[in-house]
Amino acid sequence: MTDTLKSAVVRRYLDLNGSHPMTAEDDAYVDEYYAPLAEVSARRGVDPDEVRRRMLDGQLPLPSYLRSDGTEMVWPELFELADAAGGLDALPGWFGRQRWRSAEQAADEWSGYLSGQYVCLRELTPERMARKNELGAAIDAALAAAAPDSPRWLADLHALVDELDVLELPFTPYDRRRFGGPVSRDAQIDAVRERFPLEPVTPPGR
Repeated sequence: MTDTLKSAVVRRYLDLNGSHPMTAEDDAYVDEYYAPLAEVSARRGVDPDEVRRRMLDGQLPLPSYLRSDGTEMVWPELFELADAAGGLDALPGWFGRQRWRSAEQAADEWSGYLSGQYVCLRELTPERMARKNELGAAIDAALAAAAPDSPRWLADLHALVDELDVLELPFTPYDRRRFGGPVSRDAQIDAVRERFPLEPVTPPGR
């Protein structure tokens, strides 16, 4: 049964993410921040196939990455939210009652959570997911009303960017391939700091 269920999970993963081969750099990244499904299952004391069934039934997130050798890499604390909710059956309702602005946002975030593609955060919790969205919106609003000559505007912008930086993982080149371009760290952290540095950039030769 293992091969059948694993193949189904892999097909679902590729349907969502497309086929973008992982490099040695990508493998090293996911080894640092994620864990093999088999190891997480063993630590929990459950059969990996049971975890795969739960993924396919929309009760647990799909793998976040497939290593170049095909290993299913998942969030190390895969069962954390289910435990907080009081069990997998209670998880959807519990998740929907968290700090979302609307039922529509809750549904969107739940879908994103189950996809396994929520790979931007160091802590995958509704609190962090909501805060990441708030910070992204605040940074975009600040950029839309850019006032780089204002020390207060610069300080406020960098406070938002710095908080987002703390929440987010570094990402790996594979993420930019599967998502088709820059990720939130590129657009809302690195690019913002480069475009609007806190300290003036001294031209060469001065």
